[in-house]
Amino acid sequence: MATLKVKIQEDIVLDNQDYGSKRTLEISSINEISKRILTITTTESTIATFSSAAASAGHYVAADVRYIRFTNKDTSNFITLTFRNQDNDEAAIKLDYGQSFIWNGDNSNGMTAVFNATQDADAASDTAFGSLTNIQADANTGSCDLEMFIASA
Repeated sequence: MATLKVKIQEDIVLDNQDYGSKRTLEISSINEISKRILTITTTESTIATFSSAAASAGHYVAADVRYIRFTNKDTSNFITLTFRNQDNDEAAIKLDYGQSFIWNGDNSNGMTAVFNATQDADAASDTAFGSLTNIQADANTGSCDLEMFIASA
């Protein structure tokens, strides 16, 4: 087992004032890493699945996943990442070219999220967290390379 150290750093000086920041998150008890570069096409496809079953290629034990990072390696196209839970609720993000998206798992329960299917302003407070079941991806106008890094306990 090892400790994953995630460092986020911004460096900027405006009008001789340093507004930079550096943060480090340490995630202990990591014993499995998956790092892949996938070619994402314009047809949505599943890039990772999660459940309580034993981990295998492209499949992860949801309760064990502590950290996921996606980096769009393309220079002009964006990728849409769609996250689904066990109730088939979903949330999507646009990952523009050259950008990264980080999703940290719950320290004790792995990958959970509230995906709200209703339009109520206060619905999130009435919605329970659900287990992540899959992540799908598709590119906007041409194939893109996506780096996916997943760390599990």
